[in-house]
Amino acid sequence: QVQLVESGGGLVQAGGSLRLSCAASGRTFSPYAMGWFRQAPGKEREFVATISWSGSMTRYADSVKGRFTISRDNAKNTVYLQMNSLKPEDTAVYYCAADGDYVRVTTTPTYWGQGTQVTVSS
Repeated sequence: QVQLVESGGGLVQAGGSLRLSCAASGRTFSPYAMGWFRQAPGKEREFVATISWSGSMTRYADSVKGRFTISRDNAKNTVYLQMNSLKPEDTAVYYCAADGDYVRVTTTPTYWGQGTQVTVSS
């Protein structure tokens, strides 16, 4: 089992930046990919970004390319999402996810965090 806890959400003005963190605990010895999803009010949960265990492979949704950067520090069992040039449409609850498969983590990951609210004001 892997437990994921997000932090770093909050209120920011359009054009600003936030960095989300996701700390993993439990069975963290096996390699696993991690990712970020978000869900806005009245909308379905959508994929944002993912990163392989080594950090050598990353993938982003078209809506965040060039603005968001995913990274990880395996020594700290933590994945990050640096969000720059934030827009009001980025407002959502952001969820951290983990899975042993780099592809499956982008669709139906095995583990989820509880979510952290990001609100971008206009």
